[in-house]
Amino acid sequence: MNDKTGSRAHWSFWAIGAVALVWNVMGALNFFMQMNVDALARMPETQRAIIESRPAWATAAFAVVVFCGVIGCLLLLLKKTAAYYLFLASLLGVVVQIIPYLGASRSAFAGSPLMISMYIIVPLAVAAFLAWYAKRAERKGWMNLPQRQ
Repeated sequence: MNDKTGSRAHWSFWAIGAVALVWNVMGALNFFMQMNVDALARMPETQRAIIESRPAWATAAFAVVVFCGVIGCLLLLLKKTAAYYLFLASLLGVVVQIIPYLGASRSAFAGSPLMISMYIIVPLAVAAFLAWYAKRAERKGWMNLPQRQ
């Protein structure tokens, strides 16, 4: 839809955008904690081993995931169609980021299915959903609405 035929965003647009922003800000905080030597030293040994053994390219992908996610959420809440492209970059970053975990043995995650899902399944699902949702919001005419005068 173009700017002249756009409709008001549904209340769920704001709820999803706000929850997604909180999710991505938590991811950014997690990234900063993992980059902080003191915070890393206080983490459980299993988690610290996973983080310390992660290749630099996977850490860079993690940065892309969380920072494109945060900026994408802000742009989504500002109704900017560029949010979709940032969510696509975030999704691509998730795919690259999980590559080292795909070959990890279950023992690397302390045998916990919850830990496996937190590292692989949940971020992939959230990133894919946000890219889809931004495109859906654009198709519904909720993005780049004209300013009221």
